[in-house]
Amino acid sequence: MIMAAMTTGLCACTEKMERTEVIEAQQIFTHTTRISDVMNAPAFGDYGRLIFPVNEGYWSGETLEDLRLVWYNYIDPDKTVEICNYLKAHADSVFLDIYTEAEKQDDPQKRNTGLFFFRGNPGALFAVCNAGGAFAYVGAMHDSFPHALELSKLGYNAFALIYRPDDAYEDLARAITYIHDHADELGVSTSGYSLWGGSAGARMAAVLGNANYLYQLTGREDIPQASAVIMQYTGYSTVSPQDAATYACVGTSDGIAPWRTMQRRLQSLSALGIPTEFHAYDRLPHGFGLGTGTVTEGWLTDAVRFWEENR
Repeated sequence: MIMAAMTTGLCACTEKMERTEVIEAQQIFTHTTRISDVMNAPAFGDYGRLIFPVNEGYWSGETLEDLRLVWYNYIDPDKTVEICNYLKAHADSVFLDIYTEAEKQDDPQKRNTGLFFFRGNPGALFAVCNAGGAFAYVGAMHDSFPHALELSKLGYNAFALIYRPDDAYEDLARAITYIHDHADELGVSTSGYSLWGGSAGARMAAVLGNANYLYQLTGREDIPQASAVIMQYTGYSTVSPQDAATYACVGTSDGIAPWRTMQRRLQSLSALGIPTEFHAYDRLPHGFGLGTGTVTEGWLTDAVRFWEENR
C-alpha cells in the first residue's frame, strides 16, 4: 500500500513537472514581461544572462517595454519582444560558444562571450553584427540583435556577437574563425561575408574588415577578407589600402561620432579606389539602430544592396 502510494505520488509529480515545462515552452514574452524572467527562462539555460548586458550599470528597466540602454535612442519595444520570442523559439540552436570549456576555465571572462545565430537560407552568405557600448558594455538588444534578425528574414545567415569589451577585437577574430571552421555544420558560405557594427561595434567591423588586421588577429591565411563593412555612427578614422568596401551612416546631430569624421574617412577610402557609400541623416542623434520610425528607416535594405554589389 505504502509503495503504491509513493509510486502514484511520484508519477503525479512527474506529470506536473512535464506539464509545467510544456506551459513554459508555449508561453510567449510580451511588453510587460520582466527582463529578469527572460534572462532566467529555463529554455535559455546559462546563456540567458547574455541576452542583456552583463555590465548591469549600463541598462535599466524592469520590463521589456521599459528597457533603456546608455547612449542609445529609439529603442523599439516591439522589436525587443520579437527578438526575445525568436530566441526562445530557437533556444536549442540559437547560441554558440566560441571558446572551449578549457579556455573559459583558464579565463572566466570568456564565459561572457558567444554568438547568437539568426538562421537564413542554407548555404547563404553570412554577416557578423557587432553592437556598440563604448567598449564598456554590449548593447546587443538594440544594436546587433535587430540587425541580425532582419538580415535572417532576407535569407542571410546572421550572427550577433557578445564580446568582452576589453578584448573585443580578439573575440571578433575568434568568432570569424569559428564560423569559418564550422561553416558546413552551420550551413553558411565561407566567402562573401560582411561585418556590421554600430559605434564601438563599427570600429570592430572596420578593423577586422582590414585584410592585414584580419591576418594579424586570426593568424590564419585561409580566412578570406570580408567583402563589405557596414558601419553606423563611429569616429573611427584610420584608412588603409587593405580596408574593405565600406557603407556608413550617421546622424548630423550625433554628439559622440561626428558625421564629418565618417564622411572624411569614406572620402579617403574612395580616393584609394575602395568602394564606399555614405549617408548622413539630418538632425538624428547617436545610436539609432534600425531607425524604425525615423528618416533612416529602411537603411538596412540599402546596406544589403551595397554588400551584394561588392561581394
